[in-house]
Amino acid sequence: MCASGVYLLRRQKKLSVTPMKHDDNEEEIRRDKSLLVDFSTLVIATDNFSKENKLGEGGFGAVYKGVLQDGQEIAVKKLSKTSGQGLEELKNEAAFVAKFQHRNLVRLLGCCLEKEEKMLVYEYLFNSSLDKLLFDPIRRTRLDWGTRYKIIEGIAQGLLYLHEDSRVKVIHCDLKASNILLDGNMNPKISDFGLAKLFANHEVQGSTSRIAGTYGYMAPEYALRGFFSTKSDVYSYGVLVLEIVTGRRNICLDDSMDSEDLLRFVWQNWILGQPLLTMDPTLGDRFIPEQALRCLQIGLLCIQEDPALRPSMASLVVMLSSYSFALSEPVKPTFLN
Repeated sequence: MCASGVYLLRRQKKLSVTPMKHDDNEEEIRRDKSLLVDFSTLVIATDNFSKENKLGEGGFGAVYKGVLQDGQEIAVKKLSKTSGQGLEELKNEAAFVAKFQHRNLVRLLGCCLEKEEKMLVYEYLFNSSLDKLLFDPIRRTRLDWGTRYKIIEGIAQGLLYLHEDSRVKVIHCDLKASNILLDGNMNPKISDFGLAKLFANHEVQGSTSRIAGTYGYMAPEYALRGFFSTKSDVYSYGVLVLEIVTGRRNICLDDSMDSEDLLRFVWQNWILGQPLLTMDPTLGDRFIPEQALRCLQIGLLCIQEDPALRPSMASLVVMLSSYSFALSEPVKPTFLN
């Protein structure tokens, strides 16, 4: 996605969000004894963190599959001892996720903070992350249209909970396909709250000098100026919806692939009156045209340059569930010129 040009924000009061101190985060976690898991329990569950049980690895460290003595399957996020920033994000994630209970948010079972060992323990989700299915030419065939629409709706429900329905307002700040986990029934679960920001109910917008996230998913006002709000998550959601519908990444990781970015590809076909040409070829004609068109339009509305023009998550949930809710026409963002 091109991130050049001048981005104008609506004039509104700038609110600076002061996150919880990370030492306070760790102390809060330690006080909640129900969350603490013995290191020895995790060693046994993962067969001493064996290669066979390794599910993947990121900047924070590795993730392992484990099985507790009662047969429950778990996923253990094990922080690398060399990851300085990862420690702060792990504490942040544990403090946030422990407060949430929603079917579309990954469930934190516990954590381990023994000596040098820092780990988070989650429910194990059978189908791994969305990106591993969606962007694999073979595995994506498991994502029929009904499943994709269910995933789009479920992510919207999870974000609505974070923005409006939980006890606190939370901005995820790193919504992307690899942070959407899928259970055995392909129900989506939003994961990875390491970069999440906490808002008081009266706060509308925050700012930060530390811009962290994923290229291609970050809203322009956040990527360029450090402004974030619920509408930043809406932008990321829009990118994600377009990826799910088209089967294309918004970021080209392979030089051999078509280098045209996703947002421009969808917009050009939209204004030419042929939006369904952007559909994932894997689907063939096995999709509901009215739903697909609605999803494409929703995706374009979510990536509007002006955050005020993007719909709220509450509106998006209604848009997806009710065809009587009229959609406005998207305006072409200047970054697509």
